[in-house]
Amino acid sequence: MTPRKQITMQRRAKQAAKKHSAERKNSGKQASGAKARTDSVGVMRGVKLTSPSKSQLVEIEKPIYGGAFLARLAGKAVFVPLTLPGEQARVRITQSKSGYANAEAEEIVRAAPERVAPACPHFGVCGGCHYQHTDYKSQLAIKQAILRETLERGGVAVPAEIAVLSGEPWRYRNRIRLAFDAAGNLGYRGRRSHAVVPMRECPIAAPLLVEAAQAFSQVARGFAPLLRPTEIALFCNPAETALLATVFTSSPSKLRFDEVAQALQERFPLLTGAELVVEGDSGLQPRTIAQWGPASLDYPAAGFDYRVDHGAFFQVNRWLVDALVERVTFGHCGRLAWDLFAGVGLFARQLAARFDRVVAVESAPAATAALEENLRGTAGMAVKAETLAFLRRNRTGERPGLIVVDPPRTGLGAETCALLAEIAAPAVAYVSCDPATLARDLRTLIDSGYQIQSITLADLFPQTFHLETVVQLRRA
Repeated sequence: MTPRKQITMQRRAKQAAKKHSAERKNSGKQASGAKARTDSVGVMRGVKLTSPSKSQLVEIEKPIYGGAFLARLAGKAVFVPLTLPGEQARVRITQSKSGYANAEAEEIVRAAPERVAPACPHFGVCGGCHYQHTDYKSQLAIKQAILRETLERGGVAVPAEIAVLSGEPWRYRNRIRLAFDAAGNLGYRGRRSHAVVPMRECPIAAPLLVEAAQAFSQVARGFAPLLRPTEIALFCNPAETALLATVFTSSPSKLRFDEVAQALQERFPLLTGAELVVEGDSGLQPRTIAQWGPASLDYPAAGFDYRVDHGAFFQVNRWLVDALVERVTFGHCGRLAWDLFAGVGLFARQLAARFDRVVAVESAPAATAALEENLRGTAGMAVKAETLAFLRRNRTGERPGLIVVDPPRTGLGAETCALLAEIAAPAVAYVSCDPATLARDLRTLIDSGYQIQSITLADLFPQTFHLETVVQLRRA
């Protein structure tokens, strides 16, 4: 694509975005208090800067975890989103700290050959995606470089090859969560603020989710002001034939929620179940105050129909779930396996066909009932407990041949790693969604006697900076 054609396409996207903005002009000002526009590289302009400065010319060096790219000014690190390595960009500093600065690109003076026109008209304003401005092959190379550098900086010796697990980079999400603006429009949070960017399309989400979101936006307006939703979460099966909806509100409503759900199902017959959840002040747990229809749907994956309930964690990339399960469980068999942070049992259910006994540990209330059902009639047993508490109680006794861990972004932590080292299972499969905490935990496990057998970058989140990693470890 020629630069002229790319600029023309993005100008059209800009005009469409400005038209939509004009339609909601009277509903409230943008959080920045300034008129925003999108230039040829898809960045926000006209937004009030934290530290106003003149634009300066920089050379973009390399990607940084979090979606930005590294440049330097007088030796100081400058993080610039929506650029690419090898590009020359004119940037304006938006925030300056003692050791680094954040900046926004105002102009791409010399573009990288990998730069492409974003597929989404909201890219650059919406905070959901970070890499739509480059081709998919380059995205994978960027993530490999980030993963390798992060692990090496953490003191981990990385194998020469990092395997890559990837698939179709569009329409992959089986779950989205959207917020409402003051006018009742649904959208994602903005890239540079918490303002809602009304969504007309989302090319990384299953089309069913986008259609359902638009339908609910219309339904919700019909029940205003009795219904004042703040957000909605939508989850569908891979074939897009069943849908769960969770509607969030800040306070209870006198409205009968079943009337809302039925109205939505009339517009959207694929709706299977819905719930209304109140999210109160910070520190209070959300609570379900109304429910309509079934509380779960069946999700076919890796040869089994998993029950997945409202709010339960399940891998978000519908194209890669089967391949991920195979990458985690392949080659493992024996008498006993533990699956920690098990969720609804995605890995445990498969391990139950390979081991005489499987213990799956999960504490989240939204997942434990489904986990128990998904393991019923197999060699698996569900345990409702925090992983750390389970390890403290089971540091002695029969040693598992394999431990699978799939922790949240915070990783395992020092005590969990120490207990794993004490238990000394012959094999550990670590599924990570944060390379920094992965590096920290791997360093501890390696120091305790484990060796890395393989590392796989599983690109479950194309177009974004997020990456999943599968590390197979064995005792030395």
